Amino acid sequence: MKHETVRANAFAMPLTNPAFPPGPYRFVNREYFIIQYRTDPDALRRIVPEPLELAEPVVNYEFIRMPDSTGFGDYTESGQVIPVSYKGQAGSFVHQMFLNDHPPIAGGRELWGFPKKLAQPNLAVEIDTLVGTLNYGSVRIATGTMGYKHRALDAATEARKLAAPNFLLKIIPHVDGTARICELVRFHCEDITVKGAWTGPAALELYSHALAPVAELPVLQVLSAKHVVADLTLGLGTVVHDYLSPAAVSRRRGTESEILIEGNAG
Repeated sequence: MKHETVRANAFAMPLTNPAFPPGPYRFVNREYFIIQYRTDPDALRRIVPEPLELAEPVVNYEFIRMPDSTGFGDYTESGQVIPVSYKGQAGSFVHQMFLNDHPPIAGGRELWGFPKKLAQPNLAVEIDTLVGTLNYGSVRIATGTMGYKHRALDAATEARKLAAPNFLLKIIPHVDGTARICELVRFHCEDITVKGAWTGPAALELYSHALAPVAELPVLQVLSAKHVVADLTLGLGTVVHDYLSPAAVSRRRGTESEILIEGNAG
């Protein structure tokens, strides 16, 4: 295979049989179950990377059902998203996600930097209750419930919320194990059509697990919940901050020097 051929076809791995196709990636009847809860602000500060800033000590725990997605197929996802701001722009930082389908795990990590791991999430209606669960192997780590379609929400408002920016920390190592790429990425959902949105009483339980630490952001108080069904396109991202750039490295070294000087002075 010629050098030019390799470059022309190198959009994903493996080269001759990519794990996922090129975009755009369109989702039909994408179903969200989102429970917003108050958590420990110190725990959030340990997780959210600079230059993002915390908006308030809350977390959105999400169960997402995707029955029809271009190239990725039929799968379910679950995880935690944190409201943040970047240079005054409100958005969300995707902290950790767990799903049951290899192509979106590979594509999500390689293209955008989604923090995805393999697990067994589920979202379904059980009689009068919307139920989301997440198992890591055989171990339950999250259970969310909401009264099914108790009250309708405004579709236009929910569409605007889905269009808000999302932020990811993309990390790809070098062959020697050091960071080759370490970037803050911003992306948007596009061409959004909200087909329905509802709210109701909700509850959320998180359980400790060494390799799926959702419970490290503990549930102190459930604030709200919603169930949204929408069609949308997952837009590709842009890099808004490069942690390995000379300027970023210089700023970090300057901060470390200031801390050392203050410590010596004390």
